[in-house]
Amino acid sequence: MLLYMWPTTFRVESTFIKLVKVGLGSSDPDSGKGKSKMSKNITHGYHLVKGKSYHDMEDYVVAQFKQIDNNELGLFAIFDGHAGQNVPNYLRSHLFDNILHEPDFWKEPADAVKRAYSKTDSNILDMSGELGRGGSTAVTAILVNCQKLIVANIGDSRAVLCKKGVAKQLSVDHEPTAEHEDIKNRGGFVSNFPGDVPRVDGRLAVSRAFGDKSLKKHLSSEPFVTVENIGDDAEFVILASDGLWKVMSNQEAANCIKNIKDARSSAKRLTEEAVNRKSTDDISCIVVKFQ
Repeated sequence: MLLYMWPTTFRVESTFIKLVKVGLGSSDPDSGKGKSKMSKNITHGYHLVKGKSYHDMEDYVVAQFKQIDNNELGLFAIFDGHAGQNVPNYLRSHLFDNILHEPDFWKEPADAVKRAYSKTDSNILDMSGELGRGGSTAVTAILVNCQKLIVANIGDSRAVLCKKGVAKQLSVDHEPTAEHEDIKNRGGFVSNFPGDVPRVDGRLAVSRAFGDKSLKKHLSSEPFVTVENIGDDAEFVILASDGLWKVMSNQEAANCIKNIKDARSSAKRLTEEAVNRKSTDDISCIVVKFQ
């Protein structure tokens, strides 16, 4: 699926991928892994595969553990850009800092995340002359002291937690058809052209995104946020772009890696399976193992 469609012509943006290199790094620029210092059992790995679309790779990944005073935070995110790399690159560099600078992050993390998403989107729109007219979806997960997971998303990148072998989606796919009334009330419309997916104003295949200044009156940047306690029954969480979820259900993804111990190998296995299932989109995947 082409996420973004120009109103009259297609424009190819020259893009490149930037990854946050963390812990136990790899010489492979599209793969990496790391581990918690607080718990020897918690590890993470990521893997990315370029799709067959007309543009270069526009996915950006964050995967790192960070010490703040006596606390450890695992910071994980996938930013799936469209119409250029500037917006997802900006998110990679700024979104987590904006979240952590919210004064009540430690007491009211869900509210803090919502405010930081809103402020970050406002900054992107204010910088549209520099960043351009593109946009990005996002899924972020913050692991607090190996005990609590704060997940937020806008767009169709997804987070899935596996507990006792059962997959549980922690995010919401923001699709135009599901929010067509809100889009209509803002003055927009949802197209349903034969052979294409539903699009906001005939252009964007998600109803929520960062950026996209030309469509912003008809889009939302409010994230869905949930907080999940990580107990002994939590096995792993998967963050992935829609290139994976188009061809695999949540449970199929969980089953695919349930017997793989290494987090990076798990992420690579998921991307390979998506390609085997004929996914043609860019595929970005992070796996955080809790056991």
